[in-house]
Amino acid sequence: MNDVTISKTMSHALRHAPEEYGLTLDAAGWTDLEEVRAAVSKALRAPVTLDDIERVVAESPKRRFETDGVSIRAVYGHSIEGRIQHPLVSNPPDRLFHATAPSVLTAIRSEGLRAMARQYVHLAVEPEVAVRVGRRKDAHPALLSVDVARFRSDGHELFAAGPYIYLADSVPPEYLTVEE
Repeated sequence: MNDVTISKTMSHALRHAPEEYGLTLDAAGWTDLEEVRAAVSKALRAPVTLDDIERVVAESPKRRFETDGVSIRAVYGHSIEGRIQHPLVSNPPDRLFHATAPSVLTAIRSEGLRAMARQYVHLAVEPEVAVRVGRRKDAHPALLSVDVARFRSDGHELFAAGPYIYLADSVPPEYLTVEE
């Protein structure tokens, strides 16, 4: 079985529609690893092993999932009802990045970044990561940087979603700069 197919199925099950797979997530998004393995196998109509799941988790360049060997969760990107809890960040980088379609820059300049259909706004540590994600919306995305120091000093919170992605409820326009 192809790892990309397994990863996409796991993403759908753990981020968007756990009930379609017979899964129940706790408040932090965790669920039983063996149940996910069985659900992914059933959905793909092919055997998927725990080693397959562990490999997808370990080798995912976007670090979408995490496991403790017993449970598993999607780290970010949820659209399910009920907010997934993430730890508050106390020492984030000075700048974070978000890339999006240039056609929405006018709205972003007036409204800032909003979570839209997701639970949080996703911000990347590296501009390259943000651009790679932004290419899903546009072949030539606009890159935005967030002045994290000002954002936090004004009382806005950031949450950790792994080593490369941070989350915010929203990012008002005054903290955003369009990068050239």
